[in-house]
Amino acid sequence: MADQKRHIVVCSCEDTMPLDTETLRRSCRGAEVTSGRQLCRAELDRFRKLAAGSDPITVACTQESPVFSEIAAEAADPEITFVNIRETAGWSGQAARAAPKMAALLAAGAEPAPDIPFVSFTSEGIVLIYGRDEKAIEIADLLKDHLDVTVMISQPANLPPRRVTDFPVVQGTIRSAKGYLGKFEINVDDYAQPVPSSRATLSFGAPRNAATSHCDIILDLSGGAPLFPASDLREGYLRADPGDPAAILRTALKARDLTGTFDKPRYIDFKDDLCAHSRSRIVGCRRCLDLCPAGAIEPAGNYVAIDPHICAGCGQCAAVCPTGAAGYALPTADTLMRRIRTLLAAYRDAGGSKPVVLFHDETHGIEMIDALARYGEGLPANVLPVAVNEVTQVGLETVAASFAYGASAVRFLLRARPRHDVTGLRRTIDLAEPVLSGLGFGTGRVAAIETDDPDVFGESLTAIEPGEGTRRPASFLPVGGKRDVQRLALRELHRAAPAPVDAIALPAGAPFGAVEINVEGCTLCLACVSACPTGALSADPERPMLKFSEDACVQCGLCMATCPERVISLKPQLDFRAATASARVMKEEEPFHCISCGKAFGVKSTIERVTAKLEGKHWMFKGQAKRLEVLKMCEDCRVVAMTEDSFDPYGAPERPAPRTTEDYLREREDKPQS
Repeated sequence: MADQKRHIVVCSCEDTMPLDTETLRRSCRGAEVTSGRQLCRAELDRFRKLAAGSDPITVACTQESPVFSEIAAEAADPEITFVNIRETAGWSGQAARAAPKMAALLAAGAEPAPDIPFVSFTSEGIVLIYGRDEKAIEIADLLKDHLDVTVMISQPANLPPRRVTDFPVVQGTIRSAKGYLGKFEINVDDYAQPVPSSRATLSFGAPRNAATSHCDIILDLSGGAPLFPASDLREGYLRADPGDPAAILRTALKARDLTGTFDKPRYIDFKDDLCAHSRSRIVGCRRCLDLCPAGAIEPAGNYVAIDPHICAGCGQCAAVCPTGAAGYALPTADTLMRRIRTLLAAYRDAGGSKPVVLFHDETHGIEMIDALARYGEGLPANVLPVAVNEVTQVGLETVAASFAYGASAVRFLLRARPRHDVTGLRRTIDLAEPVLSGLGFGTGRVAAIETDDPDVFGESLTAIEPGEGTRRPASFLPVGGKRDVQRLALRELHRAAPAPVDAIALPAGAPFGAVEINVEGCTLCLACVSACPTGALSADPERPMLKFSEDACVQCGLCMATCPERVISLKPQLDFRAATASARVMKEEEPFHCISCGKAFGVKSTIERVTAKLEGKHWMFKGQAKRLEVLKMCEDCRVVAMTEDSFDPYGAPERPAPRTTEDYLREREDKPQS
């Protein structure tokens, strides 16, 4: 805000909340603050004058945003943003102490919004109504003039035939379904079409299985299990309880409007070259696959593929992705961190202390905050709400940055019954807890509040006992990909920590750690180096050597799964020295020198072990000293020796005849009976 002129418009909302305009001016440097009592009605001309200019405007009101937007559009149409300081700060039992929070919210609201990419759906209105009785046909009658309707009845009984066949009514049971709005594909068993001569009741022809059908919309009134995981998040799939007429009607009205082209955000920015899912058909990282509630992620060779049409935007894949291959785009991790940086810096500059960052979504969270402000005591003065698209999108990098910037506690507001699984967020909390306690911030600094009751929500916030936090808050500017800003945030958190330590043990599945190798069992085959997707394991081109860089390790487990000797194990930990440490030599051996030219090749212990096992024991090398010497030559000399000595691959001693079942039976018969 300091590098451009911005107008901030604040209002006491008819004196229902106190305003400290001097604190706002002092904290929002470079901005002109205009205050009033009823700027949306009696004092609207004051806003109209500001809107006649081209300077950006921040309006501290969201309730009357349509009024202000209309006035701005009629004037010079300046850039305008809206920030809620009434329900989040002014309407509170601690409103007299909320000036620092108001300043922080206004400063953070001026942060530029990122560009959001979109993905499109196209629906021609072909709807399949899947039901079990006449209710499905009744809904079809309501929709037939708006959509291309087909009704499928599972195990129909006593259905009267229609006087005019104005839409198909078929029999069938959906066994599986895939797709999304505009592109559904279903597999049907017991599929049959009605008999035209049906008289008293609708009868059907011979059924068949494995029928396939396509449609744009599925209206599921069957009352059975959902056809999709996290079914309420699947675009174009509408489901209602067949025993609830009101719910059926609401769902039918939604289906009626699903014709045309629709856009939704492309929530995940995926870079497959960073993915550590698998190599050479050996699976390593499965974090995103195990957490996606919508089934939008599938293996695709060495990487995974994320279908943006199915993705519901929970963000758990981005939160747990160890390499940064999956990054959340609404907003990106670095954008969210910059917003928190501005929020906490302005709060501190305005004289606030012990800030608690509250992450909430824009539906349930805003409703809870609004209810608490209108009917309860409101948010405490030190609780700074941060609205995000989904709470589950917040990863370790954002939590670490919050504490590095000066937060004393972090809370996540969840529904009592979340719309989708929140295991990813719980893992983030479980990962942040040992990091914070290990650095001296204490325990219980990060937690979730799971409730739909505003009173319980308010009591949970009041019960927070925030620590002192850091006495030297960081001010770093996060820029870059998720993995980069995560490393930066953790380094800055370590620098600002009350009691920094070099290394902290982490729970299994953490994206940081070391690789441990049983040196005696390692043969330096370097299969782990070929499998490592991040270059954490590397070889030396001059010597048989295995090196490890902990800062690059994401604990994907590919090295452990690939190792033929099974001598590799993972050690999850966060070593703050790894960022500046050089690669550590895990094992090193002497190379074997070619007995012909002296060139170094292979590993000495391996060549000696192989020759010792074959000499005088294997049928190909019995009495064949020259054959054994070839194994001790480099690849060039080996070819020369085989050519000059007319090495006959068929000149070896005759291979023993293979033993058959008859040989074993004959030996058993010849063996004397005991």
